[in-house]
Amino acid sequence: MKATGSWLTYAILTTIFWGIWGAFSATTEKAGFPGTLVYVAWSVSMLIPAFVAFKRLNWKLEYDLKSIILGSVIGLTGAGGQLALLTRALTEGPAHLIFPIISLSPIITIILSFLVLKEKVDKRGIWGIIMAIIALPLLALSPPSGTGSGLMWLVYALIIMGAWGFQAYVMKFANETMRAESIFIYMTITGLLLAPIPFFMTDFTVAINIGFSGMYLAFFIQLLNSLGALFIVYAFRYGKAVVVSPMTNAVAPVITIILSLIIYQTMPSMFVGFGMVLAIISTFLLAKE
Repeated sequence: MKATGSWLTYAILTTIFWGIWGAFSATTEKAGFPGTLVYVAWSVSMLIPAFVAFKRLNWKLEYDLKSIILGSVIGLTGAGGQLALLTRALTEGPAHLIFPIISLSPIITIILSFLVLKEKVDKRGIWGIIMAIIALPLLALSPPSGTGSGLMWLVYALIIMGAWGFQAYVMKFANETMRAESIFIYMTITGLLLAPIPFFMTDFTVAINIGFSGMYLAFFIQLLNSLGALFIVYAFRYGKAVVVSPMTNAVAPVITIILSLIIYQTMPSMFVGFGMVLAIISTFLLAKE
């Protein structure tokens, strides 16, 4: 894999991998492989693209204090959000309310990028960003799946939204002084360091599917997530955070929905359909930026 200056190429690859991952992400839990172990599978799958990244660095990781701090912040906010989502938020609240909140994370990225990084976009790009932000919660809407208990799910959703929005901003900031490959390796390290937490949270008294439809399939599905994470680091390296973040977060769900329509033979709601149209239009607008 040769890194180039085309942010759009990496943004498109991110949306493809994350879109496919999203379509199949719930498959293994339904097959008896718990979400806590899905996190473990994800953290282990990160090792494959990390190996490629490490090789590109000629096996020389940047380990000055600034790189360690930035890499750790990026990794902990990303992995911490993933951990909170799989083990807490979705177990305490309704998915149809949680995902719309989380999907607004690019707002955090955009505000910080405007205020701190002083990134600017033309009018066409601004309209693309606006459409993408509107599309995000529409695409995340799903039929009610429960009412949850209390409001802790809201707290977790807001924490995840903030963590992932801040992660994207720091990722762009870190790319100014670090190589993209080093950033991803730190993401891998921190993800693995958190893996014991969900592992020991797992209820091993119940049957766990360790066959192909469970453990092995979870690994391959999460590998798509990991590859998308590698590509988005490159996208942030060569592109503006105010463009990359809303674009990838808006278009990936479109791919997920289209694949879900084919696989599960279901029709999207009016809101989801409108969100798909907005996301597609925003893609063309942002691609010209």
